[in-house]
Order: sequence, then structure tokens, then C-alpha cells
Amino acid sequence: MSIVTVQLGQCGNQIGHEVFNALCSDIRGTHGLCSKKENESYHDSCKERFFCEEESGVPVARAVLVDMEPKVISQTLSMAARSGHWKYNSHSHFCQKQGSGNNWANGYSVHGPRHKEAIMNLVQKEAEKCDRLGGFFTMMSMAGGTGSGLGAFVTQCLRDAFPASFILNHVVWPYGTGEVIVQNYNSVLTLSHLYQSSDALLVHENDVIHKICAQLMNIKQISFRDVNQVIAHQLGAVFQPTHTVGEGSGYSRNPLGDLMETLVPHPEFKLLGLRNIPQMPENSLAYSTFSWPGLIKHLRQMLIANAKMEEGIDWQVRPPHQGSSMPSTNKPLHFNTSIANLVILRGKDVHGVDLGSFQDPSLYTSWLNPQDAFSAWKTPRAFNKYEKSASLVSNSQFLLKPLDSIVGKAWNMFASKAYLHQYTKFGIQEEDFLDCFTTLEQVISSYTNL
Repeated sequence: MSIVTVQLGQCGNQIGHEVFNALCSDIRGTHGLCSKKENESYHDSCKERFFCEEESGVPVARAVLVDMEPKVISQTLSMAARSGHWKYNSHSHFCQKQGSGNNWANGYSVHGPRHKEAIMNLVQKEAEKCDRLGGFFTMMSMAGGTGSGLGAFVTQCLRDAFPASFILNHVVWPYGTGEVIVQNYNSVLTLSHLYQSSDALLVHENDVIHKICAQLMNIKQISFRDVNQVIAHQLGAVFQPTHTVGEGSGYSRNPLGDLMETLVPHPEFKLLGLRNIPQMPENSLAYSTFSWPGLIKHLRQMLIANAKMEEGIDWQVRPPHQGSSMPSTNKPLHFNTSIANLVILRGKDVHGVDLGSFQDPSLYTSWLNPQDAFSAWKTPRAFNKYEKSASLVSNSQFLLKPLDSIVGKAWNMFASKAYLHQYTKFGIQEEDFLDCFTTLEQVISSYTNL
């Protein structure tokens, strides 16, 4: 099944470009480390998911690019075309001249309704090119105006126009120290609206990715491009083809549907976090060897201790003892409770890997059977030059702290009515803010009580 990607705003368009780059360089690479037949079916499956073929033989990304200023889109289109390995459809983009000025209300209440028809026509055309439409993958940031405000509006339009399709929003969480003074407002408005119309939100935190660039990739002067490449690598490690266990020999048909089925058992819990190991500079790969038991042990501890990367994990954190039936308030400090987890393994000898440690009932909330709460996808085909790699997509308390913090900061500004006039002039009233706070307080409370 095919996925139509919708790239929104500067951040969404830049990350989208890096994602298609990563997918393309992965399928072009000769480093598959698997049989020719396996490599070919992986190749075909990826192509069907993310690209459509043109007569010229150059794969064309199944994507719609939307921004309210032209600069980033024109750069993105020309960079893709110059690569020679893939390109965007020259008609699948929509941009204007004026931008949204980092104002969520401007993107949501003004640009959204004004340009709805043009944007949804482009989406409809891309969807019609798919033999089987698996759903939509939107990419956006929460801090600015276009990605967040217009992104929330477009997600609602997708839900109305394609009620039976899956919608996964990829959301970039702003730096804690902040790029934009009103980013907490924009984030609260975005998250609460997406919670209504999306099937799941896959979140990357800028601060975390920045740390990975500095500490694991050893990059001295970190640019947005470096950050985006790490995000793209992690997304590729999830969305490239895999065998979902019990599917016989073929690659999974419907990645978005499989993801929702395994990770979102209840509509109150839609926040997904992503961890990927190992990550290192390319020139170190030749000198590194990894064993599956080592990778799995690290990944599991990253999960229960809520560690962002494989360096600096707190190994003291242990799951609570089974049978002690403690109320959730007495849980061991810092222990991260999960609703559902998905582990994705790529590379040599994957089929013999023991994942029993992820099936420990004490990792999960009591209202789900641990057999249903854990899934594994595997493929012997290596990903992007890594002989062995493991990813974890987790619906757990990963995002509780950052969510609590962003809602708290936004509430403090709201209480003193700071900058509210910038939103009310575009029709977003105080009641709308209050509704959004209520929605997110409910999400925080649900995740806290796991």
C-alpha cells in the first residue's frame, strides 16, 4: 500500500526532503547484506510505498509540499531534482508569498480556509495515483505558524475527506529554550487539534536530536540539516519494509495500519516516541561491531528509564515487582510505564533474536494483555550501512514531562493574557484556548495514571 506524505511549513518540507533522501540512498545501496531475492522484494515494496515511477525511470515522491512562503519549497524541489536519484512531482506543491509570521491562528483561521480547495486538490490527485492508499503521513513543526496552524487545519480536512484512511502526524517538538516567543501557545493549539483528528502523533524533540548530533555523531557546528538527517534516519528505520511476524514471507502491506494496530489500542493515548540504536558517524561504522543481545539490552533500558539515546542511560531504574499491586503513585521513581511497544530489527541474523525481555508484564499498564502490548517487525535486509540496527516505537510516558512543561508555560502566559491579542485578531478566542488546555490536561492525566 502507498503512503502520501504531506510536508507542511519550513520544518516539514526540510525534513520530508531528508526522509526521501534517506529512503532512496538506502534502496540504492549495495549494503543490503541479504539475498538478492530479499533485496529485490524490499526494493519493490519501498518503491510502492513512497514513490511512483515515471517514464524516465526516476522515482517521484508521493508527496504534497505546502508552505506560505516560496523559498524553502523551491530549494527543496531543486535539491531533489539535482540528486538525479529521485524527485518531487513539479505540480504537487502549493506556496504563497507572505508566510504565517509564526502565528498559529493566522495559519489555521486565515490561510487554511482560504487555500483549502487548492491544497486538497493536490492531495486528492496524489491519492488517486495510488493503486491502494494506505494513508497519510504529515510532517510539521509545532512552534511556527504554517506547519502548526495550517498543519492542524489540513489534518482536519484530510480526516473529513478520507474518513477511512489512516493519518499519522509527525510532529517536531520545539527547543526548550525556544525559537519563538509564542511557541508554547502554538504547540498547545497544535497538539490539542491534532489529538481530535489524527490517528497517532509521532514526536521528535529538537533538544534530544541536538544531543544525539553532539554526543553520538560528534558534529561540532550543528545545523538544522544535521538534526533533520538524524530524524530522517530514524523515520526511515521505521517505515522501510519489514516482515510483521506471522505474515508468511511477504513484506508488510500496510505500514500505517500495522503501526496503529500495534501501538494505539485506545483513542486517549496517541503519543508515540521513537528511539533508534546504534547511531554513529559513518566513518566509525567500519570499526564497530554490535551483538543483538547488547542492542536489545540497551534498547530495553532506554525504554524503562526513558533515556533519549544509548549514552548516559540510568541503569539503576528497574521495573516494579510483579504482584505487589501497588497503586501507580508508588511506582519506582523515573520508571516509564508503557501501553504498547514495537521493536523493529534490521540486519544479520534477526530471526534468532530473543525479545522476551520486552514481554515482561511489569513494563506495561495493567489493562492490556502483555501479549497484545508488544510486537516485533524484522527483516534480514540491513538499513543505511548499519549491519544491525534496532528501533523502538513506544506508546508510553516518554512525552509526559515535555508535555506537562509546555502546557505549564503556555498556561502562565495565558493567565497574564500575554500576546493573546495576536490570536484574537484572527478569530481564536480565549474559550478556544481553554478548550485546548482542557484536552491536553486530560491527556496528561491519562498518561500519568498508567
